[in-house]
Amino acid sequence: MSGIERGQANGRLGRLWQTWRFHLAAAAIAVPVAAFPGFYADQLRFSGVSGLGAREAGSFAVGPFDLTLAEFTADAPLDGGVAGDRKQFILRLCAWCDARIRAVYARIGKPRSLRAAGALFSGSPGRMFVDIPIPPGASVEDALWLTVEEWDGAVHMGAVPLESASPATAAWLRKKETTG
Repeated sequence: MSGIERGQANGRLGRLWQTWRFHLAAAAIAVPVAAFPGFYADQLRFSGVSGLGAREAGSFAVGPFDLTLAEFTADAPLDGGVAGDRKQFILRLCAWCDARIRAVYARIGKPRSLRAAGALFSGSPGRMFVDIPIPPGASVEDALWLTVEEWDGAVHMGAVPLESASPATAAWLRKKETTG
């Protein structure tokens, strides 16, 4: 022998362990490796390396500013339970306007005032994130309204058709309207 003796397995479980321990160790390594592509795709999307979002909706003018909007995921809105259905968007400000803009808000349906402007975008000017609630009475004809507030107090509003901002959300609303 080479100085290494194989253990004597007396029971059935011991013999099974002696026979299959190498294969179980290989499976313990192979299973996480199989999950790497999805993990890395998510990390690239979270960091912005793979683009602004899963689906870029385009550039939209809100007052004097050009804002680039994208869906974080190209899926239907997430069910937030008690919080209701929610959709995530990402926004990039134009290069020259980040010093003039104080805040950017988003909501589905026209806001009544600045106090009801919707959810606040947060993050750096190159990649701002928002998680907006989908109102229970929302329809496909509604628009995603972006409200830009400047440091001098000026307020600009712009509407993005829901079909172009998020086709998945529009299809989800259509399906929800037909099923009632």
